[in-house]
Amino acid sequence: MDHFVVSEMAPIDNAVEVVERKGLGHPDTICDGLAEAFSRALCREYRRRFGDIFHHNVDKALLWGGRAIPQMGGGEVVSPINVYLAGRATAEVGAEHIPIEEIAVESSRSWLRGKLHALDPERHVRINVLTRPVSQDLQALFARSAQGDVPLCNDTSIGVGHAPLSRLEQLVLAIDKQINGRDRSSEKPAWGEDIKIMAIRSGEKLRLTIACAMVGRYLVDIDDYLCQKAELQRLARDIAAAHGFRECEVDVNNADRPASGNIYLTVTGTSAEAGDDGQVGRGNRVNGLITPCRPMSLEAVAGKNPASHIGKIYSVLSRQVAQSVVAEVKETAHAECLIVGQIGAPINDPAIVAVNVVMQEGCRGLDLRNRIEAIAADRFTRIRALADDFVNGTIELF
Repeated sequence: MDHFVVSEMAPIDNAVEVVERKGLGHPDTICDGLAEAFSRALCREYRRRFGDIFHHNVDKALLWGGRAIPQMGGGEVVSPINVYLAGRATAEVGAEHIPIEEIAVESSRSWLRGKLHALDPERHVRINVLTRPVSQDLQALFARSAQGDVPLCNDTSIGVGHAPLSRLEQLVLAIDKQINGRDRSSEKPAWGEDIKIMAIRSGEKLRLTIACAMVGRYLVDIDDYLCQKAELQRLARDIAAAHGFRECEVDVNNADRPASGNIYLTVTGTSAEAGDDGQVGRGNRVNGLITPCRPMSLEAVAGKNPASHIGKIYSVLSRQVAQSVVAEVKETAHAECLIVGQIGAPINDPAIVAVNVVMQEGCRGLDLRNRIEAIAADRFTRIRALADDFVNGTIELF
């Protein structure tokens, strides 16, 4: 590969590590989910009618929170959540019209129905669609892509990824999966999907701060609420112990003041109903985490075109390269991959691919460039298949 660099790093020894995850019902994650659902629905419609993905980027979404009056045993949303889906999309192909607004609204409601068990998308959320046609220059660039075998980059962007996940990163994902992976409508229905986990490790000492939007209709009284908090606390502590963290403090809904009636209670299981607003790209990266102690990109991948937007493609590809290096080159203990692409260049011809590796004990100084380069090159030969994975939803993006 041209412009390929391999460097050896010193072993990583972070005395302090911080990892965060915003769950499915967090307003920022909702925005990511709706933008990506919109893009996937557009891709399916383009392919169904015309056999190909047309130019679009619908990666600008804003959630303006509503107003609600939660209470034990019920509650009411008095002003709906407003979601604004903005971006650019091909709305005309020849003489044929694509119903962009209809696709946006239906894909959003479908996503909300499938992810938030206590929220009614028709009553509690208003979807506002603010898309416009694509610019002539980018439309022409996309058209040139269609004439060749490989799409052309429609932006100048970076992607960065690392592997393997640390023990703390794995723990945060495991806690979220255990909480939001249950049958939420029947098992612990009082636990809303708006879960936020902040994990701080100092040496081997761990502190978890978890926010969980409790759903009032499934709670009897304040004692019931406190019992639900205690169960969530025990669950997190048990999972931490299973991941090898013996010293673990867990705080759930730490701002609560039960004596004065100030608790994290909601109608819908998300703070979007009254307490918070959201925006695409402010939450989890493509590995599902926010990791300030690791290399990160600020790229917002949700809603971007899966065929040619390298901000999306390279964010996933860089992580895959790092994972493959660690899995296939046994002399490596850790890998980080940075990929930069240039607008107008083929997506399989990056401006640079830089892989940094930490070697296993006793393997430092070995020349692994050829083996690592072959792994990266192999990933680039399969880059076009990523579009199908994005459209089918088989790649987690947030």
